[in-house]
Amino acid sequence: MNTPMKLAGLATLGASLFASLPAWAQDATAEAAEVVAAAPAAVDNAFIFNTLLFLIGGFLVFWMAAGFAMLEAGLVRSKNVTMQLTKNIALFAIASLMYWIVGYNLMYPGDAWTMTGYVGQLFSAKTIGGDPDLATGYSAGSDFFFQLMFCATTASIVSGTLAERIKLWPFLIFTVVLTGFLYPIEASWQWGGGWLSEAGFSDFAGSTLVHAAGGFAALSGALILGPRLGKYTKEGRVNPMPGSNLALATLGTFVLWLGWFGFNGASQLALGTEVDANAVSIIFANTNMAASAGAVVAMILSQLIYKKVDLTMVLNGALAGLVSITAGPLDPSLFGAVWIGGIGGVIVLVVVPLLDKLKIDDVVGAIPVHLVAGFWGTMAVPFYTDGTSFGMQFLGFAAIGIFMFVTSGIVWLVLKSTMGLRPTQEDEMMGLDKAELGLEAYPEFTKG
Repeated sequence: MNTPMKLAGLATLGASLFASLPAWAQDATAEAAEVVAAAPAAVDNAFIFNTLLFLIGGFLVFWMAAGFAMLEAGLVRSKNVTMQLTKNIALFAIASLMYWIVGYNLMYPGDAWTMTGYVGQLFSAKTIGGDPDLATGYSAGSDFFFQLMFCATTASIVSGTLAERIKLWPFLIFTVVLTGFLYPIEASWQWGGGWLSEAGFSDFAGSTLVHAAGGFAALSGALILGPRLGKYTKEGRVNPMPGSNLALATLGTFVLWLGWFGFNGASQLALGTEVDANAVSIIFANTNMAASAGAVVAMILSQLIYKKVDLTMVLNGALAGLVSITAGPLDPSLFGAVWIGGIGGVIVLVVVPLLDKLKIDDVVGAIPVHLVAGFWGTMAVPFYTDGTSFGMQFLGFAAIGIFMFVTSGIVWLVLKSTMGLRPTQEDEMMGLDKAELGLEAYPEFTKG
């Protein structure tokens, strides 16, 4: 082919290619539009991480239910172990239902207070579902799940104090009232935007709202119920009643220690920023240091006082350290967490024998650990947290303490006068496993 013909052919080819360019461009544009339309909306990472924190914290606090069950099973006598295990699983299930039916909206009423600042929505069940509300910053389901765990923890505290001499059904009825009404009302005063929150009270994760509240309910029950048979003599002597399984009690303490990272850490309520992630890590570290200091101080003091290390004191020392740091786990330095938790260990060694002198029978030591150490932790907040005061902290603790002690006492007295709280002496001596449940935890080894 000669040159002119080649040039003509190239010209024809170029013209055809040029003519097809608009069609190619249209196809590319259409494909790009389809890709954009199929792409998901921008991801809200803060919503995802905040929700994840609630869920992880929630199942860690749920695991504390197992810790309480193991601790109590280990510290009661073998003839009452099944009863404690039954109470612990039942109270958690009851708390879940009651917090859904009435507790959550009573505690978090928003703008729907029945009595502004004091009593939230009565008999309003919590609902979740539908598309996520990104404006809240977290999933509604995750918030409900997390807050429910704190409600159940409050009831667990009562269970251990009253062990070995309370019937099952009166205790469970009290749990209905506690988890459905009493705890949500007092917690709403602070966490639901109630009057204590407005006044400037501070309780980050519940030294007062959860632990001392449960401790006051337990104290009122212990006073009304009385001590176990044979615990105290007329001459003032205290008869030791050793627990059945210190291995279980120790395991329970470690489980509680683990769960406390969720209890305190997730109470930051956010993980969507670098600042929040840093705060959660600080809370974890301070929580651990306080527990460690409480255990070590209790170990040293028990050696000095009793000439031997008392494992039960060491276990409760760790738990008292955890309760002590719970009201303000973010702001202290590591040294601050150590001395705050260490004083919790001192509280255990002082208050446990004091209760025996007063003939207040607390089987697992929940009153020193949760009530008294809860008071100490609440009062320690102003040492490190700006904008708080000792006077306001004391007022908040006193208000919640009086409310819980009085209302719990009324419920206990009503139950005592209607269906009775205590088993018969024969049943108590036999053990509640046989008397009430007919099922023993250690059938081959149980003794009277």
